[in-house]
Amino acid sequence: MTAKSALPIWVGGTREAASSSFEVRNKFDGSLIASVGRADAATIERAIDAAVEAAPRMAALAAHEREEILLRIEVQLRARATEFATLLCDEAGKPIRDARNEVVRMIEIFHMAAGEALRQYGEVLPMDVVARGRGRTGLWTRVPVGACSFITPFNFPLNLVAHKVAPAIAVGCPFVLKPASLTPLSALLLGEVFAEAGMPAGSFSILPCERSAAALFTTDPRLNLLSFTGSPDVGWDLKSRAGKKKVVLELGGNAACIVEPDWDVSDAVERILIGAYANSGQSCIKTQRLLVHASRYEAVRDALVQGSHALVVGDPRSEATHIGPLITEGDAVRLERWTRDAVAHGARLLCGGTRQGACFAPTVLENVAESDQLCCDEAFGPVVVLSAYTAFEEALSRVNRSRFGLQAGIFTRDWSKIRRAFDALEVGGVIIGDTPSFRIDHMPYGGVKDSGLGREGLRFAMEDMTEIRMLVLRDHP
Repeated sequence: MTAKSALPIWVGGTREAASSSFEVRNKFDGSLIASVGRADAATIERAIDAAVEAAPRMAALAAHEREEILLRIEVQLRARATEFATLLCDEAGKPIRDARNEVVRMIEIFHMAAGEALRQYGEVLPMDVVARGRGRTGLWTRVPVGACSFITPFNFPLNLVAHKVAPAIAVGCPFVLKPASLTPLSALLLGEVFAEAGMPAGSFSILPCERSAAALFTTDPRLNLLSFTGSPDVGWDLKSRAGKKKVVLELGGNAACIVEPDWDVSDAVERILIGAYANSGQSCIKTQRLLVHASRYEAVRDALVQGSHALVVGDPRSEATHIGPLITEGDAVRLERWTRDAVAHGARLLCGGTRQGACFAPTVLENVAESDQLCCDEAFGPVVVLSAYTAFEEALSRVNRSRFGLQAGIFTRDWSKIRRAFDALEVGGVIIGDTPSFRIDHMPYGGVKDSGLGREGLRFAMEDMTEIRMLVLRDHP
């Protein structure tokens, strides 16, 4: 495969052929989709040069100009929605209905970012709170941090790029982006949209590359913020090497969901089926651990197994498919092994546990030991582990017995329990009446413990991409 036949990359807002390339294959049937240019270290260096040079131009954009760029991006994304969804389906193995949902969410992010671009405020700060402040006036505002570095994963190749790129445009920060090598095509297609929307020269680069070349995304001191979404091991290692720059980490989880006896079983199970299996279970906030009150345990278990059996596994392009392939066959093999290990340790397999190529059947187990990987690590696939509890405090304690803390879901109407959960749970978000998988893209999203550092969600990401600048005025004598 020659570089001439490969899709070009984006360097400083311009298409450019790379000196080497790699193949991107359909995750369901293995067929070749495209060859993609691979950026080397020298190219990444030039891209960072371009971002640093573009920083003053981006910072000088008026709020309405940033809004207009984002609205032009939104218009083009709406016009090309089907193209993006089909590409997602092929390169990520995402069931077509999930792919359409991701495109809708991506469009919503850029739409909301356009509004937030007009809402960057500061304050007048009273200075006469002490005697020596008399005759002085204080003002503060937020200014963009400058060139940013973004590294995104394979599971939401559009949505998670949008969560970094849209707020950067909204505040006026240029950026270099490394998309996941397994799913770079949708990000490269976004580059077309950015270029056509009138992004300033040099303000963006999209650079598929190997990890060895990607070190500059983390270590280059001219990049003032690193935002990474991916695995905890990689994320914390990047933070240790990032130097003085700001670091935002959106990492893994093994999200728990509690079902209390005062909630309708059929409604809870309907939501759990979505929370556990949407995107083939490849989500940081997918419902993995399900804790059910003993009085409702059998009813929830039986309905969940029945619903899992009814789900269609297979070709993601089929409208009937609920669960497509995992990102690699190796990931399906890993889940098969984890399931087999859990059963060997005493767990009971209620359904699933089987693999065909990269496809893994929707799987439900009970009596899984907390030390088993299916319970304590991130499954990142269509697997749910069930357990019963009798006291609400016991359930909260078990949710917290995890190295992760991203989101938790609770099905209850009891306000006192809601308040108790909100106070006690060591997570970034508590979702009531739904699974931990629920997210609207403007809300503050992020975790504690091994689940990350900082928050995304438009204006919260924009805060990280800006710095406070203070002005003090002394009255003329």
